[in-house]
Amino acid sequence: MDESKPQKVRLTFAVLLLGVSLLFAAVVTDHWAVLSPKVEEYNATCEAAHFGLWRLCIKRIFMQEQGPKEKGCGPISLPGEHHCSYFKHFTPGESSEIFEVTTQKEYSISAAAIAIFSIGFAIIGTICVLLSFGKKRDYLLKPASMFYTFAGLCIIISVEVMRQSVKRMIDSKETVWIEYSYSWSFACACSSFVLLFLFGIALLLIALPRFPQNPWETCMDAEPEH
Repeated sequence: MDESKPQKVRLTFAVLLLGVSLLFAAVVTDHWAVLSPKVEEYNATCEAAHFGLWRLCIKRIFMQEQGPKEKGCGPISLPGEHHCSYFKHFTPGESSEIFEVTTQKEYSISAAAIAIFSIGFAIIGTICVLLSFGKKRDYLLKPASMFYTFAGLCIIISVEVMRQSVKRMIDSKETVWIEYSYSWSFACACSSFVLLFLFGIALLLIALPRFPQNPWETCMDAEPEH
């Protein structure tokens, strides 16, 4: 038996927990994308927006004259009046003009649903690894690795759905948004995919039986004939 296997499992599990933490941070925060309209006049207020899977936040920013390359409202880090509301399709009492278009609703709901699946897979994988620390429960590491890998795949699909949603929104003539950028929640989601997918596969390789290093090891391990 490989004596270093428990240490490898714990180290891999620690990295996977970091990936799960980044996954939770991405899902619950509202900084996936930042949208900016064209600024027509300066020394006045304009509205920039940032949103996540569940909420949209509008910020009124007082704009002074910008450089020649800057045409949008922002950056979002400037001080201003801030207001957040949940998307109308999640809470009927709230309104969101940005996501009133049917296609945008479908993208938003799809991204949120896939992210929930990702969290579910990550939680089940974590439970399996914790249970595998008991005696003779190493067999739980294999399904745990698959659950982590599925969690990574789900969150990167959610990222791509969100990316397509933002692209359609910018290209649409029905919206005032001309500029966009992806923020730190989006980066957390991408980082969680890398950690969950790669180290999920690493956990699977650790859980697999060790192959014999020499041709005669298999013969030596065989039970003697009676």
